Amino acid sequence: MLVFVGSDSKNEANQASEPPYARYAFLNPYNLSLLTGAGAVAAATGQYWIAIAAAASEALWMLFAPGSTLLQKTIWDKRWDQVRKDEQDAVLNQKFARLSPQEQARALALREQRGRIQQLAAENPSLAAELMSAELVKLDALMEDFLDLALVCQRCERQLAAVDVIALQRSWQFYEDQTKHFAPTDQRREVAEKNLEVIAQRRNRIDAMQRNLQTARGHMDLMENSFRLLADEIVTMADPSQLASRLDDLRIGVEAIREGSEDASESIEDGSAADRSLRA
Repeated sequence: MLVFVGSDSKNEANQASEPPYARYAFLNPYNLSLLTGAGAVAAATGQYWIAIAAAASEALWMLFAPGSTLLQKTIWDKRWDQVRKDEQDAVLNQKFARLSPQEQARALALREQRGRIQQLAAENPSLAAELMSAELVKLDALMEDFLDLALVCQRCERQLAAVDVIALQRSWQFYEDQTKHFAPTDQRREVAEKNLEVIAQRRNRIDAMQRNLQTARGHMDLMENSFRLLADEIVTMADPSQLASRLDDLRIGVEAIREGSEDASESIEDGSAADRSLRA
């Protein structure tokens, strides 16, 4: 049973691909049953013309059926939409399962707000359904953005918690004393200076991760507050572009937060060997 289910949105990777109409035309129970039945009858009766006729019919079917607009609209596009929806639901559930109980509760509350916005939009006679559908799909993308930001925050908090600030400061003091104690031509001073450079980089990246964490938390709050505001505004909203503008603004900065978190995370690990060797 799905814990976190999206609506009819499609992710960008799925939107870029095309439905496998040829596979749908061939691998469906009716087509396979006819082929199997014709083959079985031909083998049992010795009337091999039946198998030849079935093969010819199958060739014509595969030639024209995949390109049939009627079949695409009535059967295969719906099947393709369901496949993409199931794939997205699976991705959302995987991300949701990795969250802490507190973050899961926030995600579920935001999902409820999304459902309320969609319901109110459907009840607003000023908003044409065909115009609103493209905008409401953005709500689902924002739901995934929210889960991604929550995962970013968890990762940052976990890595920051693993940083031994006291040991880092002790390392800095240790190597700084060496640079003052040894002569400029001493190789030990050169190594100490390199260690100081690495530790300084770690300090900068730790600060960057803390800023990124605060930004991500603030953006999550912004998304929650904006969803609540949209639910209040959409009752009297007359132009779908108003909704589009708000939703587009919400997505700005999410990718930058992700990238900043990844860069800082990688750098947090730089120089950890120096800490371990000093503690040893």
